[in-house]
Amino acid sequence: MQMMQGKFNGLMRLSNSKGVIAAAAMDQRGSLQKSIAKARGVDPKQITKEQMEEFKVAVSKILTPYATAILLDPEFGLPAVKARAKNAGVLLAYEKTGYDADKPGRLPDLLDLESVARLKAKGADAIKILLYYTPDEKKEINDHKHAWVERIGAECVAHDVPFFLEFVGYDPKGGDEKGIEYAKRKPYIVTESMREFSKPNYHVDILKVEIPVNMAFVEGSKANKTGQVAYTREAAKKLFRQAADVATKPFIYLSAGVDDDVFRESLELAIEAGTNWAGVLCGRATWKEGIPIYGKEGIKGLEKWLLDRGVQNIQALNQVINRGAHAWWDKYGGRNKIEIVGAGSNARPVLKEHRAPTGGRPY
Repeated sequence: MQMMQGKFNGLMRLSNSKGVIAAAAMDQRGSLQKSIAKARGVDPKQITKEQMEEFKVAVSKILTPYATAILLDPEFGLPAVKARAKNAGVLLAYEKTGYDADKPGRLPDLLDLESVARLKAKGADAIKILLYYTPDEKKEINDHKHAWVERIGAECVAHDVPFFLEFVGYDPKGGDEKGIEYAKRKPYIVTESMREFSKPNYHVDILKVEIPVNMAFVEGSKANKTGQVAYTREAAKKLFRQAADVATKPFIYLSAGVDDDVFRESLELAIEAGTNWAGVLCGRATWKEGIPIYGKEGIKGLEKWLLDRGVQNIQALNQVINRGAHAWWDKYGGRNKIEIVGAGSNARPVLKEHRAPTGGRPY
């Protein structure tokens, strides 16, 4: 396995000494504005840039001592880049938030005033893209998305920076994506997306993937509150393995906004299934319960909540990650199987040791 020096260094800065990625996510924009506005009982337009930055700074400052990296956006997240703990690497989002609901296919778009070079100059150790994707979509729409990802992958190669691709499935017919019928379809959607974007033409370094089942419909799971079953526990474990087996690139799980206890239960099932996941990029599951606190009590209330419950959430998540996640380089047969080629443009050196600050991440 050959890897460019800058990409290798970037992945090392984003992971711990064991090669595991335990990253926090704080790149939400439109959804965060709406949630804060709801908590404050105001129109989303009344939520200012300063308030968005303030929220992100608090999350970054308090939670990154317990994370290997943080994902932020260049629109509201740059002050939070500076506020992070020094042990944490930085991913920056390149895509615009959301999608145009008036057009079919949930087509993606990039931020108008950004490029990989500009994001790298702003401190990015890696570039992250969110793509709404399903193999059930029309061929011409998916061709558009494939070409779009190829262009971004080539740009990341040109600037020798890791490329994290997050894909989120959907029903192109507009069905209920939280319902049982979509849950039955979800394993196929996740698996085929992982297969597609493992292809070398996309130049993706880390796949950021959904849990391949909906835990709300796993028989006997704590998340199953209705008694409806889309998969037995054994069938769910098999589906975890099938998705993992098609990936030829390292992959990490995203929390997709579920509660922290549901996400941890999902990871426990991944461990039980024996899948070779390389960590997580977890956002709302860790800090979303702090939004109502921020709405009512302001920044001091949020910081107090983060120092208590937020830290508890990320520490509990880290315990599960420590038990079951594998090094990202295991997908390539081990770190010693990676041949570093080229120095890359502006490839910054990586620290020889990964040390957690006192009270920091338990690695």
